Amino acid sequence: MRRTFLGAGLALLLAATACSAPETAAAPPPTPAGTPTASRQDPAQADRTLASLRRVDDLPMWEMTYVGDYDPTVGTDAAPPSPFGCSLFAASGDPGRPLFARNFDWDANPALVLRTDPPDGYATVSLVDMSYLGVGADPTGDRRLLNAPLLPFDGMNERGLAVGLAADDGATVRAEPGKPMVGSVRILRLVLDQAATVDEAVAVFGRHNLDFDGGPPLHYLLADATGASAVVEFVDGAMRVEKGRGGWQALTNVPVVGVPEERRRADHRYGVLAAALTKAGGVVDDRAALELLNDVRQGHTRWSVTYGLRTGEIHLRTAAGTERAYHLPVTLP
Repeated sequence: MRRTFLGAGLALLLAATACSAPETAAAPPPTPAGTPTASRQDPAQADRTLASLRRVDDLPMWEMTYVGDYDPTVGTDAAPPSPFGCSLFAASGDPGRPLFARNFDWDANPALVLRTDPPDGYATVSLVDMSYLGVGADPTGDRRLLNAPLLPFDGMNERGLAVGLAADDGATVRAEPGKPMVGSVRILRLVLDQAATVDEAVAVFGRHNLDFDGGPPLHYLLADATGASAVVEFVDGAMRVEKGRGGWQALTNVPVVGVPEERRRADHRYGVLAAALTKAGGVVDDRAALELLNDVRQGHTRWSVTYGLRTGEIHLRTAAGTERAYHLPVTLP
């Protein structure tokens, strides 16, 4: 919903830190002329969007503000191959400062911090792996960037609702008649645009059939400004939801719904997160959260990010060692 997002802008703070050099991988060459499918912008809005692109890190990490509208139901879908490792958690032990955090573990692709404020949805900040747009390490002038809203790999909206994904190789989906099909990454855009709470986000999932074809099956972690959280998984073709309790909820690449906690903790990364969050009573600030994410980072972790679900504070650390901070004005329920 169009509030003060573009008018006020995002507060940006930059602090460089030392870190080991990121992994390198061959990236697809940039294509200057790309055809966006989702953009519903007029030419001036598209030009303003592309003109806002700037490089901020050697990951490479870019930032862009999307001006105007888009259709979240058409166009580009991500179909990443497995493995697709990630670590996520929601910490709500301090009800005044609930927090969502995640590591995105994947190939050495360029990434994008994207600001959106569609006229018929909530303003958001999200992170996009740009390789799935078909662009290369330098996307300057590539109009396929106008499809970037379609592929948030994690993000938070102006109501303090955050969502992220991770691979779940055992997940299966069964299409239900009468429901529209949506890509397994694209669903995050619908959630961020339409949902203010975890319950509303679960309802968005429930209104759609997910398409896992061409990539790994996924499961999802949701959290909101009230401190609520939930894991959404797909078991034997059906959607199942487990609400958070005890001040925290974590997700890696092992199923959690209906799985005893002892078995969950057999997964190393889940076990590290669970032990630390249990000891802290689910109370962590952004610095502690980033350090906890560092404890479970892998050699292919591309970014670590925390979202303050009531404060609107976003803290990002890239594989290249750069740290950036953003602020998204949050309207509390």
